[in-house]
Amino acid sequence: MAKTYENAGVNLEAGYEVVRRIKQHVASTAREGSMGNIGSFGGMFDLSALGIREPVLVSGTDGVGTKLKIAFAMDKHDTIGIDAVAMCVNDVLAQGAEPLIFLDYVALGHNVPEKVEAIVAGVAEGCRQAGCALVGGETAEMPGMYSNDEYDIAGYTTGVVEKSKLIDGTKVKVGDVLVGVASSGIHSNGFSLVRKIVTDARLSYFDSIDEFGGRLLGDVLLTPTKIYVKQMLDVIRQCDVHGICHITGGGFDENIPRVLREGQGIEVREGSWEILPIFRLLEKWGGVPHREMFNIFNMGIGMVAVLDEAEAAKAIAILESHDEKASVIGRVTDTPGVNIIME
Repeated sequence: MAKTYENAGVNLEAGYEVVRRIKQHVASTAREGSMGNIGSFGGMFDLSALGIREPVLVSGTDGVGTKLKIAFAMDKHDTIGIDAVAMCVNDVLAQGAEPLIFLDYVALGHNVPEKVEAIVAGVAEGCRQAGCALVGGETAEMPGMYSNDEYDIAGYTTGVVEKSKLIDGTKVKVGDVLVGVASSGIHSNGFSLVRKIVTDARLSYFDSIDEFGGRLLGDVLLTPTKIYVKQMLDVIRQCDVHGICHITGGGFDENIPRVLREGQGIEVREGSWEILPIFRLLEKWGGVPHREMFNIFNMGIGMVAVLDEAEAAKAIAILESHDEKASVIGRVTDTPGVNIIME
């Protein structure tokens, strides 16, 4: 044992135990093309196994943000890894890419193998939902950088799409409709404001919330980000999708225009989908202007597909076959900007 290093706050033996604990979780994410074993210096994937003639690799990286603060407060760590995967794979999905591999990075003040295993188990669950392989990662014990009970997590994914099927928004046209797919909750954006609202309203994460059947507020807020990969890939295969928007930080105002062409805008009709109760509560507790909520949160829509109106019903039927709630929430216009038509 490296006693000198342990005296400085880094327990190498705990790191070895983490590797032993997470092997089963990593193995559960194997898919066609996976190569190598955990413990190698680099993760590997055999792209030739997919038979794609003109592969375009699409990569994304992200974290979970201050949602972690709620995980710390609740001492609940088994879902935050799902969030880390979701934030990455949903982004590359927006280009039409199928996520292939995922790597995670966990930095913490004190290595508790049971806690790290819970985090990585969540990562593995997210990878299984997305159909991508967890091919590697890093756990860094960093005393003095983080407190003993805190950590940060980041993820990285690479996906692939046939060059001719890349979705880049160039086909979006005026008159196309927006098919919105329901979110599971707040997902992983806006939590700096969420935490301020909870503090200012003198609420506790351990408060029971009547609107959620008495569930604890912290558990509601930690609801994992939905992963849309398998259901949206099914839509992409069967429909001519012109654009895809992952509704993350910046809400409707920042994310949907990212697929529009010059001179185009969007019109969104409130009431065409369910605004989840958690958003109604945050608006009330925080006194947030209603229109501003759409510029911060996903408001119950986590993913948007832009396609010809004639294909909307087919896309919705495919999504519903995956037990998703989906509806036409708006359309592309020739007036730049985001127009939310209020109820």
